[in-house]
Amino acid sequence: MWRMVINIDTPLDRDAGVDEVRQDVADIIAQVRTEGDEALRSFSWDFDGVALDALDVTDAAEAAADQIDSGIPETILSAIENVRKFHERQVREDWVDSFGNRTMGRQFRHIERVGAYVPGGNATYPSTAVMTVVPAKVAGVEKVAVVTPPAEELNRVTLAAIHLAGADEVYVSGGAQAVAALAYGTETVPSVEKIVGPGNRWVAAAKAEVRGDVAIDMIAGPTEVLVVVGGSADAEIVAAELVGQAEHDPHFSTVVVTPDGSLAAAVTEAIERQTPDRERSGIIRDALRNDSSGVFVADSMDDATDFAEAYAAEHLVVMTEEPGETLENIDSAGSVFLGEYSPVAAGDYAAGPNHVLPTSGAARTAGGLSVDSFVRSRTVQHLDEARLASISEAVVSLAELEGLEAHAESVRKRFE
Repeated sequence: MWRMVINIDTPLDRDAGVDEVRQDVADIIAQVRTEGDEALRSFSWDFDGVALDALDVTDAAEAAADQIDSGIPETILSAIENVRKFHERQVREDWVDSFGNRTMGRQFRHIERVGAYVPGGNATYPSTAVMTVVPAKVAGVEKVAVVTPPAEELNRVTLAAIHLAGADEVYVSGGAQAVAALAYGTETVPSVEKIVGPGNRWVAAAKAEVRGDVAIDMIAGPTEVLVVVGGSADAEIVAAELVGQAEHDPHFSTVVVTPDGSLAAAVTEAIERQTPDRERSGIIRDALRNDSSGVFVADSMDDATDFAEAYAAEHLVVMTEEPGETLENIDSAGSVFLGEYSPVAAGDYAAGPNHVLPTSGAARTAGGLSVDSFVRSRTVQHLDEARLASISEAVVSLAELEGLEAHAESVRKRFE
């Protein structure tokens, strides 16, 4: 039975498990930096049982688009189009303006080389290829290199999605060693300026280890969904949402909060009925029973929304009488799904918004992957003699107050 918790102050364990593997990951990264391609092949055999020949599978990804079953490329392209249109709305334009007697502005420039981690191996994650590559290309990134884990036979759907999304290079490598290859380069894999994409704790730990030498998007923990329910919400739909998301991973966090104890009980019962019918029922049960999952009964809807704000969910689903009004009391969430006809699965695949999102409460201070993730900005200021003169007294005075006499002199010198 999935646990029901009356006290919404009960802590939830959302530990990504990164610290447990940090030393092993550091050793892997050091070996990749020393041995390059040889290390990637060695780890492929040790961790995946795959004897790698070619690391570069860019041509295979292009060919895969013609080899997969009829209709699948069109499905992938449809998702790509929706994701592209959504992210095109995020593109920022340079601007310049007059501030009193000063002319200043801001300019945006794309990153040159980006690496995207697309989970794979024996699984199929074409959606992650779309979510990482498409916004990078919309931002104008010239070279997007994708790494995906090895398998005896690489999944052609994932390879096809990588190619159709617009990746420029595709390499076979997984885990911490793939992150190291992107960060520092090998004989085959060129280094990049930023690494994006989700992965397991080994990938997360590797991104934490290389951060500083290369930029990263975020350190993601186990994925999570929080559903705020009330009123006449359909318990069967709420349960289907939770069961559907729980099949991701046994460490998945599935949480419901509601002020309605009867509805909480109905959701719990519906989950127990639906779970045995799912192909990944074992994973679902483990996810529902872990220490980061549960149904929480709040004293009021205000308490429920306070809980949701404090939780800062990766995925926030709101199924109340007026979901838009409920959302006004919740600021922190990676991606929000309003009403019974906005399933998280829609956002996972084809609605348009990105599914690479902050976890473990990081949504309090950060958002998900976007076009902004692939650009940097710079400010520009242009002062003529009169404009500098108008602020020179303030500049000189502040410089002298800070004890930086040469700063002050650099201004005075211009008016001698």
